[in-house]
Amino acid sequence: MLKPEILLPWFFLLLLAPELRFSRADIGTASQYTPPYIPTACYGSDMSQFPTSSLFAAAGEGIWDNGAACGRQYLVKCISAAVPQTCVQGQTIQVKIVDRALTSVSPPSRAGSSLVLSNIAFETIAKNAVPFLNVEFQQ
Repeated sequence: MLKPEILLPWFFLLLLAPELRFSRADIGTASQYTPPYIPTACYGSDMSQFPTSSLFAAAGEGIWDNGAACGRQYLVKCISAAVPQTCVQGQTIQVKIVDRALTSVSPPSRAGSSLVLSNIAFETIAKNAVPFLNVEFQQ
């Protein structure tokens, strides 16, 4: 017969399993920048670099990867901000990296961000005017 001390950990694991969430996403900050967006570090003055949705971003130094970030797509979700209820609940966007935040023509609203979103991308996931958001992002 199985002993209770063997069964007890398995019982708790079964109870807690629905609450466990495994994510491959990173947590960071997102700020915004406004036009002019060109020239960019990735594609220069080529206007075709921008998605028709206008959901694009400049990569912060943590994901720039010596230019390898150019063209990468990231799913971005707002998780919190300094002003309560800023995040648009349940809204996740996909952005394309077209620039390097450190050298972008327009300065970001906050230096040192993981991602610097186009103003349309930023306003899609945030309701209030704040300098930055805490975000979850995943390639």
